[in-house]
Amino acid sequence: MDTDPDAPVLIFDGDCPYCSVAAVALRRLEGVVAVPWEADPVGPFLDAQFGSRPFAMVLVDPGEGRVYAGRSAAEELAERAGTPGIVGGLVRDNYDRIAGVVGTLSGRGRDPADVHDIYDLTDDAGELVGDLRPAASDPPEALS
Repeated sequence: MDTDPDAPVLIFDGDCPYCSVAAVALRRLEGVVAVPWEADPVGPFLDAQFGSRPFAMVLVDPGEGRVYAGRSAAEELAERAGTPGIVGGLVRDNYDRIAGVVGTLSGRGRDPADVHDIYDLTDDAGELVGDLRPAASDPPEALS
């Protein structure tokens, strides 16, 4: 697990096997700490950042002081992974459709929240980023 306090943290759907493998792969490639949405420290972080607990992919970059949510998180991850701009745009533009298909395939019983912007990391949420890191998911055996 990355111990850099400025390393990005990805909050993802830990109940979704496809999302879990993708999140762990991105962590390995980009130094992103991947934490499942269901982990205990995620709720307090989301409350501090959004005033609620939106079910969405969230990329927290404490070094930049930014939080990317939903389509913005997917687009930012695609860009950081070095995919061409058109791929990031396709991911952003089709985020809801992709999330719906993946949710159906994984049997997830909830829809993603409608949060898709880039936000300033709030002071209160920034203080909780360190609590997210110990909850990082372990890589699946195939990626270890």
